[in-house]
Amino acid sequence: MAEPTHASQALDAQAQPAPPLPADLQHFAALDARLVESAKRIKILSYLDWPTSLRDEFLESWRAKNPHLPRPTYKQLDYAKELGALRDVSGEADVSHPIGRYIHQTAESYITAAAMLQGVGSKAFTACSIELYGRPGDSIGSGNLTNMDAANHFIQATADFRGDLFEPPPADLTAEEAAKELREVVARQFGPDTKLVVEIDPNLPSKAAAGGRRIRIWAGSFTQPDLGQLIEHELLVHSATMKNGKDQPWLRSLGLGAPRTTRTQEGIATLAELITSTMDLGRMRRIAMRIKAIQMGLDGADFLDVFRYFLEGGQDEAESYQSAMRIFRGGDPRGRVVFTKDGVYVQGLISTHIFLRKAIQEGKAEYVDHLFAGRLTLGDVVALEPWLESGFIVPPKRVPPWVANRRCLAASLSYSVFSGRINLAEIKLDHFPSHDE
Repeated sequence: MAEPTHASQALDAQAQPAPPLPADLQHFAALDARLVESAKRIKILSYLDWPTSLRDEFLESWRAKNPHLPRPTYKQLDYAKELGALRDVSGEADVSHPIGRYIHQTAESYITAAAMLQGVGSKAFTACSIELYGRPGDSIGSGNLTNMDAANHFIQATADFRGDLFEPPPADLTAEEAAKELREVVARQFGPDTKLVVEIDPNLPSKAAAGGRRIRIWAGSFTQPDLGQLIEHELLVHSATMKNGKDQPWLRSLGLGAPRTTRTQEGIATLAELITSTMDLGRMRRIAMRIKAIQMGLDGADFLDVFRYFLEGGQDEAESYQSAMRIFRGGDPRGRVVFTKDGVYVQGLISTHIFLRKAIQEGKAEYVDHLFAGRLTLGDVVALEPWLESGFIVPPKRVPPWVANRRCLAASLSYSVFSGRINLAEIKLDHFPSHDE
């Protein structure tokens, strides 16, 4: 393995030319450029999302007490050219080298994603989805707990907090007000000259979609927690990591948002909501219920069954439709063919929290920053550490405040390392003394 080359000058390439790269790194940079060119047309969520007209039609039929299954249609895709190019990149990448292995794995994840998109509505779609995102019964970490175990825990935990004290706040923020606040945060956190556009999209079925060049939000209303989640999750994680990745001089694929990075991306973003106290009980419950809904769909439940599940779980009609749509986009509303992506939120959250705790325990606080250099997996941060340290992969220009405040983050994670050793099952509330001893 060649020694990493120092490349910090790439942060200001116009002021000073970057140093020459060793031959192996030149090869990987060229291979990565081909990867970016081959993968850039393979976009998953924008292709799978259903138009808002389907929502309106379904809810109208539901309220008329004559509900019918939505019938989404998809444009037929042909990725033959891209698949050929991606297979060439994957085959040429030297997997014995960490950077070559990263390129190979990234290309392979796009190959699977392309096959998934070409197979919408079929069993092959779900098989590819499971390969990319896993299934509810998958284990979390090296223990015996599964995604479904975590989902059941969060659902039960949130069910214990009901009543007036835990009523959700009103959705009293207009899309215009939310967009204005997001633009102010962009200017404050990224700089006034940042070319990151915030748009209101009346056809967007979800509340937000974030990328490196723009953030789209729906035209509906928002609660204050919604806005906080948009800022911490979409803007300061998803948009920040993608923009940082696009700034990379040699590994430009770090700005793509490869499918293999989805679990880590959603894990960081969901952890950010918890750390910044912008996640509320409703949000936690929705994330957990989606995991159970995926399993329901895999077991044969149709769109109506899943819609009713969310409705009975406390979501309103519009939100229940939205949650069910997420499960069946690209699949078959009659059941068994589903999109499993929403299972990554809980698994990613727990894995990322454990990873950061372990990094702090082992004196690797810099791993937190490294996660924001682009769209990386947790394993990439470890495998590519020499090149993250040398500057071949340049440091992130944009990190959220909770990451920038490394001392406080380290203190919080250090505390959680110890508190995780306490067995709550052995403790009862009446064990606590009535006075300090």
